[in-house]
Order: sequence, then C-alpha cells, then structure tokens
Amino acid sequence: MISAPLATLVTVQEAAARIKGRVRRTPLIHSGSASRRTGFEVFLKAENLQKTGSFKPRGALNKILQLTPGERARGVLAASAGNHAQGLAWAARAEGIPVRVVMPEKAQPAKIAATRGYGAVIDLHGSVFHDALARSLEIQRETGMTYVHPCTDPMVAAGAGTIGLEILEDLPEVQAVIVPIGGGALLSGIAAAIRGMRPDVRVFGVEASNSPAMKRSLDAGGLVTLDSWNTIADGMAGPSTFQETLDMCREWVEDVLLVSEEGMLEAISFLLTRDKLLSEGAGAAPLAALLEDQLKLPRGSRVVALISGGNQDLGLLAGWLEKMTSKR
Repeated sequence: MISAPLATLVTVQEAAARIKGRVRRTPLIHSGSASRRTGFEVFLKAENLQKTGSFKPRGALNKILQLTPGERARGVLAASAGNHAQGLAWAARAEGIPVRVVMPEKAQPAKIAATRGYGAVIDLHGSVFHDALARSLEIQRETGMTYVHPCTDPMVAAGAGTIGLEILEDLPEVQAVIVPIGGGALLSGIAAAIRGMRPDVRVFGVEASNSPAMKRSLDAGGLVTLDSWNTIADGMAGPSTFQETLDMCREWVEDVLLVSEEGMLEAISFLLTRDKLLSEGAGAAPLAALLEDQLKLPRGSRVVALISGGNQDLGLLAGWLEKMTSKR
C-alpha cells in the first residue's frame, strides 16, 4: 500500500460534497456507434461538456474552497498546457481570487485566449509543460502565491476523482473505465474512487505512444525521462511523470494502453461525426484505445471511455484531419 496516497475514497467523497452544485454533473452517454464498432458496450463520460470544456474545474475549485483568508488574498498560481489554466482561472474568478498561470509558448492559441478571458495573468515560457512548470515554481518563490499543481496536489486529484463517483452512480454495472494520462492526477483520483468502492472494476490509463512516460516508468519500476514526446495531445505531452501519480497507478491501475497519433485523430473524427461531441487529443485517447483494439476484455463488457476535454483548436484540427484524409 502507498504510505501517503495522492487521493483516497474519503478525500474524493469529501471533494464531491464540497463542489456539489458548483460544477456540472456531466452526462454518461451510451454510444451505439462505438459499441457496434468495438463489440463492447461503450459509454462516454462527457467531461468535454464541463465548465471551461474539461474536467479541470473540479480539482481547482476543491483546492480554492479550502484556502485560508491569507492565501486567498495572495492569489493562486499554476503551470498548465491549457486546461488546468482555464479551470483554475474559472474557479479563482468565481471566488474573487487573483490568479496567474505560466503556459508553454506553443500552447494552443484558443486555450491561451480562453484563460485570459477568465481573468488570469498569463506568462508564456518554454516549449512544453515541464518548462512552464519550472518557471512557475520560480514565480511562486518570488511572490508567495499559493501553488496549485495540476498533477501532485492531493486536493486537485480528489476533485478530479469525483468523476469516478458519478460513473458508479450512473452505471453501477460498469466493468472497466479508461482514463487519459497527462500528469496522472485524473487517473489517480478516479482510480482511488472507483477501486475504493468497487475493487472488481478494472481501471486503465491511456497515453499517446509518442509520449509514454507513465507506461515506461511502470515497466521500469521507477521514473523514466523520455528523449522525445511529440504528440497532437498537448495535455499528454511531456518528458516524465511524477512519483506520486506513478505510485497511485502502480497500486490501483490495471494497465496503461498506448494509442497512435492516427488513432486519436480517428477517435476525434468518430466522436464528432457519430456522437456529435468535440474532443481534443487527450480526451479522445480512451476511445482510440477501443477503436485500435487495445483493451483485452470479453466482448460485451461495459466500458466507460472518459472524454476529459474538448478544448481543441479548430484550425489545427482541420489541418490534421485534412492531412490524415490525404494519406488514405
């Protein structure tokens, strides 16, 4: 067992009570098209319909609601490739708290604009999330703002885990859940909630095969740093994962599945045309794992694929899909 787990069933249940009525209870949608294509009974947990377009407000709000008056006055700070920035900025604005975010210079323009729209002060630094993370930690030391880490903050992970409680309430007969992995807090929280209540439910993570930091780390038995991590799924891109989330995955997660860039693009197109849902690369990765037949469970199994976000730049998406179509 983990000596100090990032999230537990209790902390997730406490988070659910704390944020109830403040964030959307997103729908669990049965996808007949995906079910016929894969042979599983596929359900889509549509967190792309959450406030700000991703699951991130759950954890950000859970954190902010527990700040002291002094911490609220100094404001909050984070690094993000885009979705955590928006979630934190939304939650901070709702509570009247100053917020500052460091984002990679290559962050999607739509995510930068949306974060500014929620009132955040933005610093652009580096090419990937880990560059922005290093700079944000420097700013924290300079300003004393409360840091809200998107991956290793227990309150953030617990808030994200509330998705797991909703899945169990809406589909008690669920047999497997597939969750995208960025830094791993989302998977950690959901796994703690679901396995804490239903140890028989199998929880899987999914990564881009071009950025498999968690998979490589699990296989190696310790943190591994990648040499390259070029993927369309900006929320999943990065050279390494974190010890806290690695420990959670080792304890609670069945396996980490890997999907191709083409598979994520196909899943984005599938969701848009068949289920009328816009997803970004990371959000489409769980469905991509099913479409690529990565999940080795009996056909007919009831599987939930988490669409973690839908904040996809439409210009980039059009270019990707055109390129994919031209290769056929």
